[in-house]
Formats: sequence, C-alpha cells, structure tokens
Amino acid sequence: MSAFYTIALLLVANVFMTLAWYGHLKLQDLHVIGHTTPLIVVILLSWGIAFFEYCLQVPANRIGFDGNGGPFSLMQLKVIQEVITLVVFVVFSAVAFHMPLRWNHMVACVLLIAAVYFVFGFK
Repeated sequence: MSAFYTIALLLVANVFMTLAWYGHLKLQDLHVIGHTTPLIVVILLSWGIAFFEYCLQVPANRIGFDGNGGPFSLMQLKVIQEVITLVVFVVFSAVAFHMPLRWNHMVACVLLIAAVYFVFGFK
C-alpha cells in the first residue's frame, strides 16, 4: 500500500506544483490578474499554492523511500515524480491552454517510459 500512497500523494502534489508554477499564467489569461500585477504578488500567490505541494510531496517521499521501509529507491522516486509532473503538465496545458499534443511530445513520452524501464529494470 505504501507504493499506492506514494504515487497518489505525488500525483496530487504535482497538481499543486503545476498550479503554483503555471496557474498565474491562466489567471492572467482570464484577466483575474493583469500584466501589471506586481511580481511579488504573483510570487507570494505561487508560494501559497506551493505550500500544499510540499505538504504532500515530503510525506510521499518519506513513505516511498526504501530507506524508510518504502518500496522505491531515491532514483526511482525521482523518475516517478518526473513522469507524474510531465503527465500532469500535459493534461494542464491541454485543458487550461488548449495546447495540442504533437508528435515530438509523444516521442518524449516514449522516452520517459524508457527511463522508467531503465530505472526499475536494472538493480
């Protein structure tokens, strides 16, 4: 179950992270904040969202790390997190910004699957 909890926490954490990093661009697009909104306001807004990411990311890594009895090595945790980050970002960019998925994005996804294979397949 710790693998499930780790991946679930990482997934939700990455939703918060994506919102913290890129959500202000959508808010700007929706005219909730403007081009003239001070950068410090945008940074503080992003930090506020990122707080929740850290509240989930840190426990996910502690639960999942094999040094704490979890199922994943440090390298495996990082690759899982990167794959989840990119999947969440692809969904976010498609939904929020209507960005098309192109052939080179698909190639990148295949290479990520290869990275997962290599990090999990050889010990």
